[in-house]
Amino acid sequence: MKIWVDADACPAVIKEILFRAAERSQVTTTLVANHSLRIPPSRFIHFLQVTKGFDVADNAIVQRMSAGDLVVTADIPLAAEVIEKGGTALNPRGELYTPSNIRARLNMRDFMESLRSSGVDTGGPSSMSQNDRQAFANQLDRLLTQYTKKLDQTKRDAL
Repeated sequence: MKIWVDADACPAVIKEILFRAAERSQVTTTLVANHSLRIPPSRFIHFLQVTKGFDVADNAIVQRMSAGDLVVTADIPLAAEVIEKGGTALNPRGELYTPSNIRARLNMRDFMESLRSSGVDTGGPSSMSQNDRQAFANQLDRLLTQYTKKLDQTKRDAL
């Protein structure tokens, strides 16, 4: 498993959680963005800078990810593509996108977009709370624990 981060809009506090998790779990984590980012020196943390443009970072992630990889994103269409390709998508607020909830999320996104395009002020997302950070950290920890258990079982089976 690798972790891919849609880093252009990912909150700094979530990146910090990911950096610590990458080191602890020794899982390769790649941040993808269209602007320069500072990352800590680590053999597990990488940065991929892509050109500016609509969905360029999203497309780079989808092209490079494999089934079983984890993608951290608030971008619902990207999450849908990740799920379709067999990956896991996690929102920076800790919500796990699943095959059963992604369609509803896409429909709500499209509805809100149509309201905004007709001039309705829908507001933006609320600021990231401590509960959001904790939900993300907990969900990430669950996913990494599941991955570690599968890896350990695979090693035992090979013996």
